[in-house]
Amino acid sequence: MNVPADHRLPFPPDFRLVLASQSARRHSLLRDVGIPFTVVLSEAEEVVSGEPAAELAEANALAKVKRARMPVEPEAGTFVLGTDTLVTIDGVVMGKPASAGEAAAMLEALSGRTHQVVSGVALQRIGGAGRTVAADRVEVASAVTDVTFSRLDRGQVESYIASREWKGKAGGYAVQGLAALFVTEVKGEYSNVVGLPLCLLGRLFRRLGFDLVQRTWLEDGL
Repeated sequence: MNVPADHRLPFPPDFRLVLASQSARRHSLLRDVGIPFTVVLSEAEEVVSGEPAAELAEANALAKVKRARMPVEPEAGTFVLGTDTLVTIDGVVMGKPASAGEAAAMLEALSGRTHQVVSGVALQRIGGAGRTVAADRVEVASAVTDVTFSRLDRGQVESYIASREWKGKAGGYAVQGLAALFVTEVKGEYSNVVGLPLCLLGRLFRRLGFDLVQRTWLEDGL
């Protein structure tokens, strides 16, 4: 099979992105748009209660950046990215289900209704000499996408639970898998539902001095 040539501009050699996430979905999204990155663990614990969903997601994302386990001291100009995705409906925040029963209850709550997928994104630029800023800078923001599910019957819920796609997924589903068959409408960034709002990410990079489309440093963050 012929693979289409990639005519996108290359990244400069001094571009470095560290992703504080083990999520295969986020890895795939970054690769889809050609962004090079390395992965590290984060010691942050996700919180799913006590605050509105956007505030929780942003706080979790920032904690992942702050508690990223960097193998070595990062070079000046390095970006560190943390993301957290939650699902909310009727003011109830849904994180990752701990059991098949909890996942089934989440799907039943979402059945035939519109819910919100909220992703918090935290992007840090390590400060230092040269073209980089003198001190660390951090941008934090969130994206919200409305997702509408068709009405699910018991057999559909049970079959989806048996697929195990719910494991590790906020709201108990993965839109890029079987659950795509449940979705009747999406309003907002689709990539946000997958786990990383790429349009928002691009804006945060520009604020910190780098354009992901042009693959170039900016004189000042926008």
